[in-house]
Amino acid sequence: MKLTDNVLRSFRVAKVFRENSDKINCFDFSPNGETVISSSDDDSIRVQLFLLPPDRPKRTLYSKKYGVDLIRYTHAANTVVYSSNKIDDTIRYLSLHDNKYIRYFPGHTKRVVALSMSPVDDTFISGSLDKTIRLWDLRSPNCQGLMHLQGKPVCSFDPEGLIFAAGVNSEMVKLYDLRSFDKGPFATFKMQYDRTCEWTGLKFSNDGKLILISTNGGFIRLIDAFKGAVLHTFGGYNNSKAVTLEASFTPDSQFIMIGSEDGKIHVWNGESGMKVAVLDGKHTGPITCLQFNPKFMTFASACSNMAFWLPTIDD
Repeated sequence: MKLTDNVLRSFRVAKVFRENSDKINCFDFSPNGETVISSSDDDSIRVQLFLLPPDRPKRTLYSKKYGVDLIRYTHAANTVVYSSNKIDDTIRYLSLHDNKYIRYFPGHTKRVVALSMSPVDDTFISGSLDKTIRLWDLRSPNCQGLMHLQGKPVCSFDPEGLIFAAGVNSEMVKLYDLRSFDKGPFATFKMQYDRTCEWTGLKFSNDGKLILISTNGGFIRLIDAFKGAVLHTFGGYNNSKAVTLEASFTPDSQFIMIGSEDGKIHVWNGESGMKVAVLDGKHTGPITCLQFNPKFMTFASACSNMAFWLPTIDD
């Protein structure tokens, strides 16, 4: 099945998981699309089996002491990295199989607000309110690279894992070559600064041609990954309380989606810039997390509940 405007408009909630007592702050699909792992402000880590119909999580773990945020699958089976939102700002590498920490990555002195796993190897990057971006390798607790910035960073790898982008101070995007990042960015794109909001996320499309910038305001921006030109600014969704809402591409790089504080999901065509759908998932709070499954025709959205969506027509 190919994603089209009509198929996107046909998506409906097929299943809702209601185990969390507080908001889900992050989730991530496994590379094979079969499970989704979530982190929540209730300190829980839950693994949902995505293809089977059980109503309870396959696995629930807790990180009561340190809290858990920005959870990401690594390439090794049953392992994740995540940031802490209590006590310290260390990043933790956890084996889900036996609920044991494999390694700790200390260094940040303020909360980690961005975490991106390389799509190809054991490298990952983190950005923190301490105004640094750190480059890591899962095999070593020592930071492999350190960049000092002028402000709060957001960062992400490109789909080939060769470059990464850093959004700095909510006004510029810097592109770095992973092999020579210490020489500084090879491209810098200055954006119009908007003092009504700040950038909260940055993602590449799967074809590597586009970058999506999320904000805690009422708009998101789509830019050309090679030239930095703003292609579209998408708005018209509710975010009056400056919530961090996750925006995402569909796997074919054609559509852009974001949830809103009233529980609805807005979808645009990335090429035309036109809004193609507004989907109502009956969420009880702001949809803070939203991602399309990398392998299957389905996506998930989350407030304190997590909803799985399926299309209802064949196009």
